[in-house]
Amino acid sequence: MTLYKDVEYFDVLVCKNIFFLFVIPPHLRYINDMAFCSDDLKHARAVRRRNWAAVHIFLFLALAACGVWITLRGAEGLGYNWQWYRVPEFLGTWQDGSFTAGPLLKGLVVTFKITGVSLIMAFAIGLSTALLRLSQSYVGRMLARGYMELIRNTPLLTQIFFIYFVLAPLIGLGRFWAAVLALSLFEGAYASEVFRAGIVSIPKGQWEAAFSLGLSTWQTYRKVILPQAVRRILPPLTGLAVALVKDSALVSTIAIADLTWRGQVIISETFLTFEIWFTVAAMYLCITVTLSALVSFLERRMGTGN
Repeated sequence: MTLYKDVEYFDVLVCKNIFFLFVIPPHLRYINDMAFCSDDLKHARAVRRRNWAAVHIFLFLALAACGVWITLRGAEGLGYNWQWYRVPEFLGTWQDGSFTAGPLLKGLVVTFKITGVSLIMAFAIGLSTALLRLSQSYVGRMLARGYMELIRNTPLLTQIFFIYFVLAPLIGLGRFWAAVLALSLFEGAYASEVFRAGIVSIPKGQWEAAFSLGLSTWQTYRKVILPQAVRRILPPLTGLAVALVKDSALVSTIAIADLTWRGQVIISETFLTFEIWFTVAAMYLCITVTLSALVSFLERRMGTGN
């Protein structure tokens, strides 16, 4: 007999990997080893994860196929002439053994630059705003609150236009940095609440232990609180990063040659509306999915470290 304490739910492997979920009442503390062992449970969980992954992939492919079918039927009703064979030339071409990037890939590079710089600045602004909101300074809390309410309650497109046409000429900002500043301020307002929630979620005992060791407030944040908070807020921060990638498409309105702007120019010249927009959407999707997968990997590594 093996003792299992405080177990409410556990996975069971029965009859060639058929799973059933049993709810164990709190007063039942003993399970017969002849029925199941820990290795069986681990194997059962692993198989179940693989099975669910296969189901999710199948559902995704089925939904994607339905979307493609609906789009094709709609385009057929409009009498649209598909010309997918022309799309590769806008991605890049091979000439004399060397690869030359097309307009879409050049726009993608600009999107990467804007997104990368804006993401770093947004996290810095968000963390600073969160620390101000948690500080003892009344003025600091009011400034942080006013910034959050102003940014979160006005459209991003309006902020881009205001910074580019009003603020940028006054301080000498170029088109690129005006776009970066607008995106950073917008996403930073949302990131501040994520950082604040992560910091507040840390038990007060951690603060008391740090202060009892003689650490200052800054040292406590840097060595004790923030390392624990970051582990907890990785998922919502990933959502903000994905939103930033998609919001960066709005900078095309101030004539920045990002991926969206390049797509608009190609469409105006070739009238390949559906082909180009689908290609642009697929490129954005690749960026966001890759980012989500990277953060999931970091979550597992950090979880293993715990």
